[in-house]
Amino acid sequence: MSQEKVLIVEDEENERTGLAELVSSWGFRVETARDGVEGLERARQWTPSIVVTDLKMPRMGGIDLLGHLAEQTQTMAVVLVTAQGTIDSAVQAMRMGAYDYITKPIDTNRLRTILSNASSLLGTRVELEVTRRKLRDSGSLGRLNGSSRKMQEIFRLIEMVAPSTASVLITGASGTGKELVARTIHDLSPRRDRPFVAINCAAIPETLIESEVFGHEKGAFTGALERRTGCFELAEGGTILLDEIGEMPIATQAKLLRVLEDRKLRRLGSKVETSVDVRVLAATNKVPDEAVARGELRSDLYYRLNVFNIHMPPLREHKEDIADLVQLLLAEMSAKHSRKVAAVSEAVLNVFNGYSWPGNVRELRNTLERAVIVCDGGMIETKHLPPGFGQAPLRTAANDPDAVRLGVGTTVEEAEKMLILKTLEATSNNKTRAAEILGISLKTLHNKLKEYGSAAADAAAGKEEVPG
Repeated sequence: MSQEKVLIVEDEENERTGLAELVSSWGFRVETARDGVEGLERARQWTPSIVVTDLKMPRMGGIDLLGHLAEQTQTMAVVLVTAQGTIDSAVQAMRMGAYDYITKPIDTNRLRTILSNASSLLGTRVELEVTRRKLRDSGSLGRLNGSSRKMQEIFRLIEMVAPSTASVLITGASGTGKELVARTIHDLSPRRDRPFVAINCAAIPETLIESEVFGHEKGAFTGALERRTGCFELAEGGTILLDEIGEMPIATQAKLLRVLEDRKLRRLGSKVETSVDVRVLAATNKVPDEAVARGELRSDLYYRLNVFNIHMPPLREHKEDIADLVQLLLAEMSAKHSRKVAAVSEAVLNVFNGYSWPGNVRELRNTLERAVIVCDGGMIETKHLPPGFGQAPLRTAANDPDAVRLGVGTTVEEAEKMLILKTLEATSNNKTRAAEILGISLKTLHNKLKEYGSAAADAAAGKEEVPG
């Protein structure tokens, strides 16, 4: 049994006593306080590992107590107890560094899970300190790599949020490494030994996504021949990444919001709710505020997911990391293809540093993988790069055949259509590559082509796609 010290701060005597007896029965050492003022003083004297505090109390409430504790130490895990109508305050508390929150009436199974996970948090923080030292030496964090100021800031944010249960919204263009951020957050959290499940909302047909996310019962719909466990239940105790969240249908977003707030889900065709303990991370290559304005992302879901935001910069904004990334990726690709390619020439590195990388780190990876495959020696030369790579002359609207020329009075919709079709033309109708350059998902590109009519869709489908 755990011997972690838990301080319970609650102004209602019966609730305080009952909660203390319950937590003590689970093997924790428990002390109590009647409000935030007494709780702060008790925390200073007794130094508990975990503080469970009510949100609304006389003299000092839970939010203020959290603020004072955060100023003194980073080693206490603070859990907020809140009424259903004050979820917004709980979200605010998570942004301030609270470990988790639980609503009244308290679900005892969920509280026990929170306390157990919070106990694991202490060990994680020790490991995280070791990771920080390694970070200073190697310029890497988990699966991520980079010594630039921008990447160091990303690492700092990951270190800050990983040990908590806060939802994280990861934004950035396609290919910048959003899924790697999510996996690193999971790997540095107390949930690291439990499942990490990633689901790409843009890759699943609208008619199937609810079943994929929440599961279904046998007979829930035509073709449902047996019960299916959804991604949330598969991730029980661990972390789920909802990639391209802006592509999730609005109706499914509404159900997701209820799961986030109630920690319970209902499979399609079921009348029973199932409790789930899953940390939710989400990613999008859209600008969230714009997606909300267009009606693609529910504002209340955005608010609930965006407890903590990490924005991944495009590769062109941290080119000083390219040399280190090249070495890391070369080692990976050489092992993958059983080759002995150890370096790139200075000329290749100069080409890489002068290129804008519209496909970001993913494009760098693809470029190096191709080069490793065609390289006949131990060093990649410019001849091993794709034909014409990085050698295009400076273009202007006057001399560039790929430029999109817009006349005064062109609507935004018309401009968007011209840009999409011109990009498809420039990529020889490679929709995967065009979507990367445009910074949209492949599903969004297909939907846009349908909007433009059958002629545009047929033209774009004229050639077989080659993954970019």
